[in-house]
Amino acid sequence: MTDTSEATPTPVGRRTVLIATGATAAAVAVGAAAPGAPTADAADATPVAAAAVCTLTKEMTEGPYYLDGALVRSDIRENKTGFVLKLALTVVNDDTCAVIPNALVEIWHADALGEYSGYVGNNGHNESDNGTFLRGGVLTDAGGVADITTVYPGWYRGRCVHIHVKVHTGVTLTSDGSFTGGTEVHTGQLFFDETVTARVGALSPYSANKVTRTTLAQDSIYDDGGAASGLLTLTALGSSPSSGYTGTLTLGVEV
Repeated sequence: MTDTSEATPTPVGRRTVLIATGATAAAVAVGAAAPGAPTADAADATPVAAAAVCTLTKEMTEGPYYLDGALVRSDIRENKTGFVLKLALTVVNDDTCAVIPNALVEIWHADALGEYSGYVGNNGHNESDNGTFLRGGVLTDAGGVADITTVYPGWYRGRCVHIHVKVHTGVTLTSDGSFTGGTEVHTGQLFFDETVTARVGALSPYSANKVTRTTLAQDSIYDDGGAASGLLTLTALGSSPSSGYTGTLTLGVEV
């Protein structure tokens, strides 16, 4: 079923940033200081993402497949097959670039056949549906990093491959393994390099998904802004796509 509610991005409700590092940061440093970059005093007082230069980017729509009550856990795969994806998402303050510990980073996405837990069948497949697979999140560590293990997502009709993400601050962990309260400070999406996705999609179990795949260039949400629009940096864990990937991105939020 076409994800029609994602056809038009929601207006920017809060400012969010990504952090330029390496060559990008070096190039920017030659010119004027970026707005919102931390002062020397701020850098001395609070841990700051390495070579951080703050770059504003927009939030993106939540979409129709969100469920409350996600489990707090570092591995959200359950029994889902697919190529391992190890995410390392760093959360920082957009004004100072200081890292934010104890922020709850929550993700959810489709399985290899394009089905979301809680909504199985919307992409034409008959699977067991417990309402929790490929959903969950963790608190960021002292360095502001959320490490989450999942599988490379599949695709469904009308959307490119993506992961949904929310960042919450001030949450309380609950006895049932979930969380409550706090403030939602970011809603966005994470995207994947088209060349990598094409290689993954040619292999089982992804090749069993016969729905026509929407590319990044065709997608109604991704705006070709690279990391500033949520494009992950992917690193292969081996010589074959089946070995899996790491995916990294630094998200900044207004707190």
